[in-house]
Amino acid sequence: MRDETVRLALPAAGDATERPISIAIVAMGGQGGGVLTDWIVQLAENHGWVAQSTSVPGVAQRTGATIYYIEAMPPLDGRKPILSLMPTPGDVDVVMAAEFMEAGRSILRGLVTPDRTTLIASNHRSFAIGEKIAPGNGIADKGAVSGAIGVAAKTEIIFDLNALAIAHGSVISAAMFGALAGAGVLPFSRESYLDVIKAGEKGAKASIGTFEAAFDRVQTRSFDDAAAPASPPSKVAPSPVAPDARLAGLVARLKELPEPATAMARAGLKKVVDFQDVAYGGEYLDILGALHAADRNAGGDSKSFAFTQAAAKYLANAMTYDDVIRVADLKTRASRRVRIEGELELSEGQVLQTTEFMHPRMEEVMGMLPAGFGRWLGARPRLLGWLDRRVNKGRRVRTYSLPWFLMLYVVGGMRGMRRRSLRHAVETAHRDAWLKAATEAVRTNYQLGVEILQCRRLVKGYSDTHSRGLSKFDKTLAAIKLVERRDDAADWARRLREAALKDGPGKELDGVIQTIKTFA
Repeated sequence: MRDETVRLALPAAGDATERPISIAIVAMGGQGGGVLTDWIVQLAENHGWVAQSTSVPGVAQRTGATIYYIEAMPPLDGRKPILSLMPTPGDVDVVMAAEFMEAGRSILRGLVTPDRTTLIASNHRSFAIGEKIAPGNGIADKGAVSGAIGVAAKTEIIFDLNALAIAHGSVISAAMFGALAGAGVLPFSRESYLDVIKAGEKGAKASIGTFEAAFDRVQTRSFDDAAAPASPPSKVAPSPVAPDARLAGLVARLKELPEPATAMARAGLKKVVDFQDVAYGGEYLDILGALHAADRNAGGDSKSFAFTQAAAKYLANAMTYDDVIRVADLKTRASRRVRIEGELELSEGQVLQTTEFMHPRMEEVMGMLPAGFGRWLGARPRLLGWLDRRVNKGRRVRTYSLPWFLMLYVVGGMRGMRRRSLRHAVETAHRDAWLKAATEAVRTNYQLGVEILQCRRLVKGYSDTHSRGLSKFDKTLAAIKLVERRDDAADWARRLREAALKDGPGKELDGVIQTIKTFA
């Protein structure tokens, strides 16, 4: 085939070295990516360079990071350069990532190359929405990114920039600016960087301290996070709690359990008592003691009492379900406000107001009612539907405004009514049926009993999330009944549980169930 392409002579407009310095910054909402971009542009312009910045925002704060792109170069013979609006794979000098997995995504995009790119990244994690909402462990593997960085980048500067910023009362953008200065990839002095920060009004002092700390660590190549300064202690010290003699008695009962299960049982006891009261903690230990007896009779001592260890964890989770009372209690705790203030890195004098979206259903309200009255109401669908149309509405709640706070505080204080409520009766019946299935299984198939206990991982959350998890749990246990007499029943139980955890819509779980039905 003859090539008839017309080739025109297009000589280069200048030397190949006449190219801008290109910097890509990947940051999420609240990390100061825009401020860092403005600083770098101002730094270049202060030296007479021509600089241009663009940004492509992500969908939301943690469903997509914003990519900021900067190109800068000095004018040539009075002519201003034409600069690009977007980074080109293989042609980026510096990539700055404010979170570790974003560094990995930059490598996948081709922005980091071994012949050109200096990679500056924080190795801390800020979990993505997809990682948080996964029913099981959805956390991405950092190891894959660590391995890629050593191959993909020409120079790598990786340490916990976020922890360093928090320790100095600033945000990560100041630490990244200091790391950029310490890397020496731009032909500007340290003082030039500091002049840019000083020109700002808000938080300049804290930003300078963070900048200098990051600069020094890069200059000395001190990337061991163990040597970094510790974060400042919380501004609010925990109030001393008077010892409870009844609680001390429960703690003493932990000695009745085998050593491998003691630590988990202690954590479970603490969780159950915090959820309800000391008497509820006693019920937890009573049930756990009965399960341990079944474990011992099934020869659990030769298996490190794995059944008791699993029971200590998942029984506590089953007994501390999320109801309206629990949600209201958690949202009005002082410790929650302190945690939020710490996460937002509030400075002294700043005012925090929280607005939350709540969408209660009549099911949650009915669950708070006494069990008898709740069942009576549930048997009258027309009345229930009429009430639901008035309750089932989205509301924006200012949690720390006085009216809403008092209402939630009163609801959170109704835990004394919980054990007589319809929701508690339903949860208790469901819990007892699950434990009965596990106890019967452990007598003939020890590992199957453990797997049934671990199926409780499927039930979590509140409202619709809880309903979906409970539906998967019931389907999984029903499928386990079909294979419980097989030698490989424990393996199939594990496959069912893992399929349910990985698959949000439940299609993968349905596929495993259909496979079981072909031979059950």
